[in-house]
Amino acid sequence: MDRLPRSLVEKGSKKWIQRLINEKPELLNSEIRSEFNLPGNEEIRWLSPLKRDNYAEYSDQDFLDLLEIELAKMPLSNFWPRRGPHWDALGRSRSGRLFLVEAKSHIGELISTMKATDEDSIGKIRRSLSMTKNFLNSNAETDWSRSFYQYTNRLAHLYLLRHNQLPAYLVFIYFMKDPDMNGPKTVEEWRGAIKLLHSYLGIGRHKLKKIIADVFIDVDCLRRDSAH
Repeated sequence: MDRLPRSLVEKGSKKWIQRLINEKPELLNSEIRSEFNLPGNEEIRWLSPLKRDNYAEYSDQDFLDLLEIELAKMPLSNFWPRRGPHWDALGRSRSGRLFLVEAKSHIGELISTMKATDEDSIGKIRRSLSMTKNFLNSNAETDWSRSFYQYTNRLAHLYLLRHNQLPAYLVFIYFMKDPDMNGPKTVEEWRGAIKLLHSYLGIGRHKLKKIIADVFIDVDCLRRDSAH
């Protein structure tokens, strides 16, 4: 399903991204403007996950439709099979910039592997990951469909949108002090894990680095005004 209703989630990164987008969007917007050096009046309108939309997450053609974009140069169907990434949040700015968001609240969430079983799907995913890996000049011999697959498939979709000459940006949100998930309490803890991930994937300075941001949000900022 391209649109996945989530309802209100009680714990973890899904819970915090729902609160952040619906209750404190300007907190995120200011971080994004700072990370990408955007104008102070660059307003970002968040399209998901919205309370009025049952906190739905979007994937496949629905995520393109939500952002109101078309992939004329390289269609999504040529690049990735159905049941692709469900984006934790999607936004569009006043000037047309597109924001794809992936959120985490504990280090274990960084680890994932490809679950596709259909041979055609596996082949398409591997080709697109390889294309992205080559574009980023990764010299790692590691298999990008394993270990950190969720991270690499997000990189691949950013590459796809940019290949289609769309002003897309990728934002990884790392929540700190999640009491339910015993997640990292400091930026330094998260940065250590992220550095290891980048080293494993063989990516340091690369062609997409300036349009990818790591944003660190203390959940205390979301708990004080939220009585749930």
